[in-house]
Amino acid sequence: MAASAHVSKVRSLYKRILVLHRFLPIELKALGDQYVKDEFRRHKGASAEEAESFMTEWKGYKDTLQTQILESAGEQLSSVKFGVNLSEGKLSDFHDEQIGQLYELMLESTKPNRQFDIQEDSK
Repeated sequence: MAASAHVSKVRSLYKRILVLHRFLPIELKALGDQYVKDEFRRHKGASAEEAESFMTEWKGYKDTLQTQILESAGEQLSSVKFGVNLSEGKLSDFHDEQIGQLYELMLESTKPNRQFDIQEDSK
């Protein structure tokens, strides 16, 4: 029963993050959605300790993003800054592979010419 409760919590968090991404600029939404999908897939078989840490970090991300979206309501999306700076303490907890992923994510998110050519739905 505990395993199914954990799966339900993971699925709920995953879906909530993807819903929040709908409020991001289209290029950040695409990048964020792909990153979230990859990370949740990558941690499917994580140990209990890793899963707890993973869930804590993603819940923090969800809470931060939700707060930033609510605070920016009514503002022009292009003028809103999403995210937070990572402390040196937080960075020192990362493995080399995670630092590499973070660096690649930073490069992709700050590119002037996005890799994606995405058109917003005209609803």
